[in-house]
Amino acid sequence: MIIREKYKQLINALKTMPVVALIGPRQVGKTTLSLGLTKQFDKPVTYIDLESDADYNKLTDSEAYLKRFSNQLLIIDEVQRKPELFRILRGIVDERKRNGERACQFLLLGSASVDLLQKSSESLAGRIRYLELSTFTVTEIYENEKDSFNQEKLWLRGGFPDSFLAKTEKESWEWRHDFFVTYVERDIPTMGVGVITTQLKRFWKMLAHYHGNQINLSEFGRSLETSHTSIKNYLDILTDFYMVRQLMPWSGNLKKRLVKSPKVYLRDSGILHSIMQISTMDDLFSHPIIGASWEGFVIENIINQVDDRWEYSYYRTATQAEIDLVLITPDNEIWAIEIKRSTAPKLSRGFYEACKDIKATHKWLVCSNKDQYPLSGEVEVIGILDFIKAIRRKQNFL
Repeated sequence: MIIREKYKQLINALKTMPVVALIGPRQVGKTTLSLGLTKQFDKPVTYIDLESDADYNKLTDSEAYLKRFSNQLLIIDEVQRKPELFRILRGIVDERKRNGERACQFLLLGSASVDLLQKSSESLAGRIRYLELSTFTVTEIYENEKDSFNQEKLWLRGGFPDSFLAKTEKESWEWRHDFFVTYVERDIPTMGVGVITTQLKRFWKMLAHYHGNQINLSEFGRSLETSHTSIKNYLDILTDFYMVRQLMPWSGNLKKRLVKSPKVYLRDSGILHSIMQISTMDDLFSHPIIGASWEGFVIENIINQVDDRWEYSYYRTATQAEIDLVLITPDNEIWAIEIKRSTAPKLSRGFYEACKDIKATHKWLVCSNKDQYPLSGEVEVIGILDFIKAIRRKQNFL
């Protein structure tokens, strides 16, 4: 059992908020985590799964059914299948609040973004806390197993539990292949999203080749013989379902000509490698995507650590002055982060120029080794685990 970093946050949220939503991609462990913490509560816990026809039918009269669970914790899985529940929950929560019941009454598990969950429904603002459960992170794996080798295993296989914990590379590979197929052909369509599955599958595969780059939507449209609008829709769908991250460009007030398109990353490195037919570390080390793959892996792990007080983006000018990741801390420090797989990394002049442009207060080079040492220009070379510790120290200080 890998102890999840969200465990304590989820416990605290359940004790202070009437409704908590744990969201993240399918098969990431939301149900396992939720059912595993029910022993922390001294009141009855009921679980219903809206993918089950029998459970779904229980909510034919949703308001009447939900009102039966006073002084209980009701866990509702795959809540995106019934977004109208948000409106009903608001009325129930407000009524119970007037009667003095404040502790958590509902734990919602969802495989879609906050915006998609609340589509066509009334907001639960002030009554709900959203927590995102990611795939396994490097800190979760290291803190549970204390084995640096597993960092490479996590990078190759990705962080979906069934993929990472598979007994063999072959089992992990087959799980990821099946996941990709079923997600496109079954999971996304059953969530009420109207797509042409063959086109979405081709788009996802094309997107893997642009991992870590901006994409030209019109160019993709011509390749897939569809419109620019459809391509944008496909990109947003994969983003809403936590398969893709769109890293937005720096939006500071500069007179320089900046690149304005988001950079696109497949959020799970294992899914990326599966699509690219990379099944072993030897394959990965000899593949041209190794640099972009490592960059995406590091960025995803960093973003999963920062809370919502931080801002993140990338910086690039038309003259190729570039920073892979820019973090703005809650106290307005500007961290410029370059990411290199090399154990003897070097920085380009463009990085230093970009740091001057944004007035970076801290400059970091995150690489694959464990050593930490300074480079010229006040740059600190650091491994990913130590960099995440630096983020945690900053958050605890603030």
